[in-house]
Amino acid sequence: MFDKFKNEEGGELVEERNEGVKETSSVTESTSQIGIGELIGKRTKLEEAIDYVGLMIKNLKDKRTLLEKDIEEESVDIKNLKEKLQKVSEYIEEENRGIEELVNKRKQVENEADEVGSIINSLREKLSSVDRVIDDEGSKVKKIKESRDSP
Repeated sequence: MFDKFKNEEGGELVEERNEGVKETSSVTESTSQIGIGELIGKRTKLEEAIDYVGLMIKNLKDKRTLLEKDIEEESVDIKNLKEKLQKVSEYIEEENRGIEELVNKRKQVENEADEVGSIINSLREKLSSVDRVIDDEGSKVKKIKESRDSP
């Protein structure tokens, strides 16, 4: 692009020289020595660089916007997961309370079963005792009958 400006200005200078105007030639030589053409070229390159930097800034803003959107979506997803985990935790606590209640009920039933077992053993002993008394009394009655039948 600098070459374009240099060529255009250089072309004008050549035309002025061809016309034979010495003052224009000296002004042109001093302009070339000053470097206006190069300065214009540098300005053009700087403008292009600024445009490029502006484009880079726009791209960075777009990327940042996308990242913000992605982060927000992840934040929402994480909040949803956290809520689900809290519900699971509450469910587990509820189940643990239920299990604890069942354990207590089982202990009560087990204690009652032990009591029933003790009552059964006690009654069995009493029945055995009654059975022995009946056997003893039956033996006595049998002996008495035998003693009556024997004379």
